[in-house]
Amino acid sequence: MATIVLKPDTNTYQKILSYYQGFAEKKQVPHAQLFAKKGTTAVTIYNSGKVMFQGPAAEKEAQQWDSSPQASNASGTATAAKKKSAAAKPGLPAGFSQLSVIGSDEVGNGSYFGPLVVCAAYAPKEKLAELKALGVRDSKELTDLQIKQIASQLEGLIDYQLLVVTPEKYNAVQPKYNAVHMKVVLHNQAISLLLAKIAPTKPDAILIDQFTPEGNYRKYLAAEKNQVSEKIYFITKGEQYHLAVAAASILCRASFLNELAEESAEVGLQLPSGAGAKSDQVASRILKKGGLELLGKYAKLHFANTQKAQNSLK
Repeated sequence: MATIVLKPDTNTYQKILSYYQGFAEKKQVPHAQLFAKKGTTAVTIYNSGKVMFQGPAAEKEAQQWDSSPQASNASGTATAAKKKSAAAKPGLPAGFSQLSVIGSDEVGNGSYFGPLVVCAAYAPKEKLAELKALGVRDSKELTDLQIKQIASQLEGLIDYQLLVVTPEKYNAVQPKYNAVHMKVVLHNQAISLLLAKIAPTKPDAILIDQFTPEGNYRKYLAAEKNQVSEKIYFITKGEQYHLAVAAASILCRASFLNELAEESAEVGLQLPSGAGAKSDQVASRILKKGGLELLGKYAKLHFANTQKAQNSLK
């Protein structure tokens, strides 16, 4: 069954919505304004501004509305550019973007305040068109508000496993585990738990947004009891090669933002993301308020920001 997803301009979107009102079905589709059936073609009009056409005549039906080159055949092949990119990337099978994949990513590793969050998300091939229609893509291209909105929509759509390491927990284990080792442990655990959650279903592949060379990852993995080592691929900017990584990235970021907001409310200060000068200033205020013990509840103490904040108080 062919699937076509369009992202029309606002004017065309309204025309599509008006046109298919006459073909509307009673079926309720999450996050959609309208579900319609015209002949053998199902049309889903999403709140995100995207429109999905499904059925043997989907391409023909979509063509009358497509005035841009942005449409993609989500059940067959991606756009020519994306297909070429995936096929040309060393180590990834041809057509990788259309497989059922577990993707994993992390957020918070470079932020002084807030937790380290790792997420593994399973995007089966039959859900890829819907994920695209919801606006799932690289979280760096989305605003914080968009990330939170899409994350809430993903919760009932796909299976995923979040692991949140609070600053307090991070500081407790950091002397034993360096940053890379810690992330290897967390990615492996998240993927392992997700595999158990979706069993007996098995993904076609597992894609980790690469943060260290594969050999280094497997070196640290060797020390783990429950090792997930088969069908794993490592690619930087993994969200460009499969929506599973993009979904994991969005879920990670949303969780990080929520945790940071809760910690800010608890300490009574706005905790910034990142590790810049603003973080130094906030750290100094927390040190004045409750010393290193209080700071350790909200910050990753091995960062250079801690020493800078201490020096500023001398």
